[in-house]
Amino acid sequence: MLLTDLRTIFERDPAARNWLEVLFCYPGLQALIFHRLAHWLYKIGIPFIPRFISHISRFLTGIEIHPGALIGQGVFIDHGMGVVIGETAIVGDYALIYQGVTLGGTGKESGKRHPTLGSHVVVGAGAKVLGNIEIGDRVRIGAGSVVLRDVPSNTTVVGIPGRVTRQNNLSTNVLDHNKVRDVEAEVIRALFERVKALEKEFEQLQQSSLSPTELGEEQTSSKSNKSDGIIEDFLDGAGI
Repeated sequence: MLLTDLRTIFERDPAARNWLEVLFCYPGLQALIFHRLAHWLYKIGIPFIPRFISHISRFLTGIEIHPGALIGQGVFIDHGMGVVIGETAIVGDYALIYQGVTLGGTGKESGKRHPTLGSHVVVGAGAKVLGNIEIGDRVRIGAGSVVLRDVPSNTTVVGIPGRVTRQNNLSTNVLDHNKVRDVEAEVIRALFERVKALEKEFEQLQQSSLSPTELGEEQTSSKSNKSDGIIEDFLDGAGI
């Protein structure tokens, strides 16, 4: 598994230049090495020591993985600071996890209470995947998303709460975060366009029933154009 983890880092990280650098300077790999030892001791029933190893790993790497979590081969935790993986979490083969990710629970329930990730899953920076839910194979979870429900395979999820925005992921480049749709932004834009259309219809009805003097047409139009410009600047600045 260690060799597979090393190969995965060289395949996915263009900054990885040599084996020595990866072994000593990649906290994600170091956390996985600590975890595989702690998990083996945890499975054979050794008390205290697995949790202590996990605690040392957290202190050294900033990554907290409970010894009971099941981590597949070829998993790459990139940078990794602030990553938390709960006791009953399962991470499939060749998953890619960025900094600040939480694979956690939603309460104090016992039993399986953490998520299960399929193979080749990408979890963006700061994303939270919570509860006993199933994330299918080749799923992409956008940065900062909060996922609380099952996600089918070959989809992209973004937002709070997480929503499926694309089916049948076709891109082979797992780092194409700029191609993830922003559903909330699209909805805001659609609502703004609809409000503008309704305002135009309302103005036409007013003009057909009242004189320009009664309407104060010039002043109303000036205020409307100014507010439209402010809204457009905000939407463009937010990338909407």
